[in-house]
Amino acid sequence: MSAATDTPPTDTPQDGGTAPDGAGTTGVLGGPPVRTPVFVASLVGVLVVALWALVAPASAENALGEATTWATAWFGWFYVLLATAVLGFVVWLGLSRYGQVRLGPDHSRPEFSTFAWASMLFAAGIGTDVMFYSVVEPATQYMAPPEGGPAPESIDAARDATVWTLFHYGVTGWGMYALMGLALGYFCYRKGLPLAVRSALAPVLGKRIDGPLGHAVDTAAVLGTIFGVATSLGIGVVFLNVGLNVLFGVGVGTGAQIALATLAVVMAAVSATTGVDRGIRFLSQLNVLLALGLAAWVLVTGNTALLLNGAVANVGDFLRTFPAKTMETFPFVDNATWMSTWTLFFWAWWVAWASFVGLFLARISRGRTIRQFVLGTLVIPFAYIVMWISIFGNAAIERIRDGDTTFAETAQDFTGVGFYDLLSQYPAGKLVIGLAFFVGLLFYVTSADSGALVMANLTSRLGDLTEDAAGWLRITWAAATGLLTIAMLLVGGITALQYATIIFGLPFAVVLVLVMVGLVRALRVEGRRADSRTQSMYGLLSARAATARREDRATSWRARLARATNFVDRRDALEHLRKVVAPALAEVGEELCRHEVEATCEADLDGESPSVTLRTPGAEPPFVYRVEVEMAPVPTYGGRMVQSRDSYARLEVHLADGGQGYDVMGWSAAQVIHDCLDHYERHLEFLRLAEPTTTA
Repeated sequence: MSAATDTPPTDTPQDGGTAPDGAGTTGVLGGPPVRTPVFVASLVGVLVVALWALVAPASAENALGEATTWATAWFGWFYVLLATAVLGFVVWLGLSRYGQVRLGPDHSRPEFSTFAWASMLFAAGIGTDVMFYSVVEPATQYMAPPEGGPAPESIDAARDATVWTLFHYGVTGWGMYALMGLALGYFCYRKGLPLAVRSALAPVLGKRIDGPLGHAVDTAAVLGTIFGVATSLGIGVVFLNVGLNVLFGVGVGTGAQIALATLAVVMAAVSATTGVDRGIRFLSQLNVLLALGLAAWVLVTGNTALLLNGAVANVGDFLRTFPAKTMETFPFVDNATWMSTWTLFFWAWWVAWASFVGLFLARISRGRTIRQFVLGTLVIPFAYIVMWISIFGNAAIERIRDGDTTFAETAQDFTGVGFYDLLSQYPAGKLVIGLAFFVGLLFYVTSADSGALVMANLTSRLGDLTEDAAGWLRITWAAATGLLTIAMLLVGGITALQYATIIFGLPFAVVLVLVMVGLVRALRVEGRRADSRTQSMYGLLSARAATARREDRATSWRARLARATNFVDRRDALEHLRKVVAPALAEVGEELCRHEVEATCEADLDGESPSVTLRTPGAEPPFVYRVEVEMAPVPTYGGRMVQSRDSYARLEVHLADGGQGYDVMGWSAAQVIHDCLDHYERHLEFLRLAEPTTTA
């Protein structure tokens, strides 16, 4: 999956300063500098595992099995608890006072319309693996439910089978994606930190994020991501190989699967070196429509009434049983194999993909509030999941219950053959199977391309969210992912990939806990800033009242009206900035220094965006009051512009957390000074609430 990106805020530097020694190296092939420690450690880890699996597959298979048994026994509860805690945490953020905080400066607004944003979120829920599991899991849960659950092949098992699939593909996993999307968007767009997972841990680790601890966090993210992507590509390879067999008689085996994995590497290389990634994006968007058409065909030409009734019942059962399922660990029955095959695998898989999808969500969500972000990411993709899994899962169960024992066996086969077999019973079956194969192929290729891009980005020092890693690095990660996919398939097929995901997702699962802690600490600062504005209001109103008594009220309101209807050009705004604003802020700075408060006043009147900035670097965080020339469209009244030109200049006020959305053009020096002091008093109140002993 890929998405267009927004321009990051200019209020703060986006790369967090220069790279520490050894943190990044610009490659000879160009592009952003590489995070050398992260790149080397991640690549070596992947190559060691892949080569071990290729050289000694039996040894690797046994080791993976034993490690998974150990991880399931000792950390199964942790995965279950973590998944529930993350979902609860994200929902709490959306409903809390922090839901109003924007992913970006206060003045930022979304680049994409709500409809376009919702469409991209909807598309994010689609992939080859959803096609694969939409038949495999419902059929398996119906024929062989977990011990202690409903009887196999019963009505209760039929209702529960699709609900288990919705549970594993539902809001719990999207809660993990939302957490990483929030963290990446918040710390990069709002705090100006580098685009890296380590940035989310800045409130926890402090300056140590630029050292070995930060490298370890990013390495865990990359390793988790590459095993998650390899699992998806492995499922896609097997699924597409079966599709080729059904359509063209191509044998199911290693040769065809290696060819498909090589195709993914080649497409990623072509995308990175020729600029055809725009074409791949177009194909991925077209593929969404084709997938919806495929589901609609099954719904309309199948047992429509049963499928619609089933979808409604599935949603009801999901809501009713979710509290029990989300904390289910089966303590009194031996369901270790079932847990490692299903719940633990899915939670580890979601953890592994969290950085990947979180980056995508951050790139399309700048300017959204946390509440909007949480609501969109938890509801919109899940709507697609419900639609797809209810249609295909209930259709598969209906066919099994009608007595098709052969299909009952193939539907549980972890090759995806049951999906194609299911489609063969519908009108124009061969054509529909061909369409399904094409949809799966496009999802496979775009996932491989996007996976290589994300891993390259995670191992680079990017200036902002609009920048991508160098092409050679994308090709390197595409090749490494292809090698790992082939190696795991040779070891034990999809089962080996599942086991590897559970193991290598565990370190990053711990990182998710630290990400939650970091977000809480950062958002508490946001809360204290909001409290400081409220508690300082009484003093501000008192100052305003005293000023009003000294001024001629009649002159004051007429001047105010004149300012509101006077739309000046850039030259006039620059003149006011130079003659009124700059001396006023310089006077405030001098007065602060006389009161032993370190303060600087800097004027940049010749740049592209002329500005004057007052700053108190001695405080942490510093107080910043900047007035900047910005162009804006002239407002219209009654369908006509109030002046002949279509734009005018504004003197916008910016603080450390972004633009404040008002214009000081035409203000007197005294008014500018009072406005600056209003914000300074709020800043002092914020520092008092944050740390009672702190002084500006």
